[in-house]
Formats: sequence, structure tokens, C-alpha cells
Amino acid sequence: MSFTTFAPAAIPYLAAAFIAAAILSFVLTPLVRRIAVRVDAVDEPNIRRVNVVPIPRGGGVAVAIAFITVAGVFVVANGAMKFLSIPFELVGDISRIVALLLGGALAAAFGVLDDYFDLRARWQFVGQLGLAAIAIGLGVVVVVLNNPVGTDTIQLGATFGVAFTVLWIVGMINSINFIDGLDGLSSGVALIAALTLGMISLTAGISQPFIAVLCFALAGALFGFLRWNFHPASVFIGTSGVMFVGYTLAVLSILGTAKVAVAMLVLGVPIIDAFWIIVRRLVQGRSPFSPDRGHLHHRLLDVGLSHRQTVLLIYAVCIVLGVLSLFLSGTTQSGATQLLAFLGIFVLIGLVLFLLARVGVEGTGPGADSRLARDEAEPELRAAGNQRGG
Repeated sequence: MSFTTFAPAAIPYLAAAFIAAAILSFVLTPLVRRIAVRVDAVDEPNIRRVNVVPIPRGGGVAVAIAFITVAGVFVVANGAMKFLSIPFELVGDISRIVALLLGGALAAAFGVLDDYFDLRARWQFVGQLGLAAIAIGLGVVVVVLNNPVGTDTIQLGATFGVAFTVLWIVGMINSINFIDGLDGLSSGVALIAALTLGMISLTAGISQPFIAVLCFALAGALFGFLRWNFHPASVFIGTSGVMFVGYTLAVLSILGTAKVAVAMLVLGVPIIDAFWIIVRRLVQGRSPFSPDRGHLHHRLLDVGLSHRQTVLLIYAVCIVLGVLSLFLSGTTQSGATQLLAFLGIFVLIGLVLFLLARVGVEGTGPGADSRLARDEAEPELRAAGNQRGG
């Protein structure tokens, strides 16, 4: 791993973006919380949630406003001043920056509708497809992937590139949603991912300091919000935050060279947890969007870890994966090694989930039947896209 020669000059801008977004998010979150209480956008306790008192949701609005405001200021300043000695590029086309900011705003707005109206899962899925279509229409398309068996890259055709982009954006949103089951979990994991993508953008092989600034702005917005969201949380990020953070991370990982593979590695825990959850539900003959408490974080709670211990453990795993991706960046066999690491995590998480199920944790242990009965008896409960933690 080696950093671009512009990295030292970029540090003040990275710090400014992070601090400004963190302060703005920190200040806005209590205001958003009060509004959520006033309009009754509140998560009530139930069998699948860990909160024992009503908690307002929709805190993702503060994260979205903080990021879009700070990122917008840097985009305008870059266009006007070029930041003097540091070449903060606009990634070839301003339309892709518009896709990031406008798409992010629309994602948050759509999430607000769900936070208030509790939309059905099918409408959330339609909204996710719409966001992917906006990004693609404005030029955000995955065109290359790391070659896992070589040192070159794989060029994707137009059709396959569009299909992969849709899958990536929709999958990222749902991965963040599925891990949004404990106080501070999804926001903290997204914070680690944003910082890692920002650092990767400063490496010599990629050299995109402007994208690094945007990543640090997102990390700052999440950091300011995390003060209010970490256990015991006084506000949840809500669907507004899930949609915004998932969409923004997906687009930021596309706006650059070989960062999709990095994002897959850093976000390996939520991505693979979502995959195994969907597989388990299908094997059981249930809808992949049916809600339950079968996620990794739920099972770690059930096996005896405390709320904070579970969150911090998953943080630690994500940090290790982030550091690993940084060390692999720029190596001659980075694609193959990243793929092997991802597959190793895939198998490990599957094994952990299987072993926890075998010892009687959620899905096979006592109480599983009563939880399933409650699910079947309350069809008005929101489906996976509307639930914290899927």
C-alpha cells in the first residue's frame, strides 16, 4: 500500500469535511428527534426489537442533510477555486456528483415516507430500483471489476454493467437495512466503511482525493449522529438513514477504480449476513422479506453477549477487514486475495450462524414458534425493509 503524492495536501480538506459534517449532524439530530416525536414516527417495542421503550426514528435525515450540505460546499468550492495546489477532480463528469447528492436526497426523502407511513416492503423495493435507475441515468455504472485470478481488471459490457449496478445499489441498501438491528450498529459499520473508502481513494493506484473528501464528509455525518444513536440510543436512523447511507456508500464505491471489491470486503459482515438470512428464509419456505430475529447480531445477543459487546465486536471485525483492504490495495494479487478473504468471511459467518442455531439460539430454540406465530398473527407489521434489522 502506498499513498498518492497528493495525500498530505489533502489532509486539511479531509479534516474540514469530517469535522463540519460531524458538527452539523450532531446539532441537527436532536431537532430531527423532536420532529419525529411530534409526528409520531416512533418505533414501539415488540418481540423482534431490542428497544424496551418507544424510540423516535428518522435520524438519518440529519445525516443526509449534514453530508449533502458539506459535500455541496466542497463541490462548489472545487469548481470555483480548484483548491489551489491539490487537483480535486470531479470524477470526469459533474452528472455523477449530481447522482450522488440528488440521489442521496431522494433516498432520504423516500425513507422519510416509510418512517411516517410504514410502507410495505414491495414499495420500498420499487423505490430502491428507482434510485438505482437515477444513478445509472446520470452515469453511475460499474464498468470494471478486479480480476480475482489475475492482476488486470475485467471490463463489463453495457448490459451486464447496468445489471450489476442495480444489484449493487439495491443490495447495499438492503445490507445496511438488515444490520440495522442494534443501537449504533448500522451507523457505526457505515462509518468504518466510509473512512476505509476514503483512505483507499488516497492510495497511489486510485488517487482520487476529491472522492476521499466526500467519503470523510459521510463519515463525519455518521460520527456526529452516532453520539445520539449509540447504546442506549435516543433516536434511530430509520429507513431514511438506511436508504440514504446504503445508496451513498454504493455510489461512492462506484465512483473510482476497484473500490467495489473493497466495499464488499469492508462490508462483508452485513452483506454476508443478509445473504445467509435470505437463504435460511427461503429454505424454510418463507418470504426472503419476512421479519425475524435470525440475524448475526440477534444471535450474539441470544448467546449471552451484551448489547454493547455485540456492537463493538462487529465494529472490530469491520475495522480488521478495513485495515486488511488497505494493506491489500495496490498489491499485485489484491483481487485474488480480496476474493479469498471475502469467501473466507462468507464461510465463517455461515458456520457461526449454523452453530448458534444448533445450540438453540433463534430459529430452532425455545421461543421460535411463538415468534413465528406472532409474525403470522400480525400481518400489519412492516416487512423486512421496514424493520430494524430486517
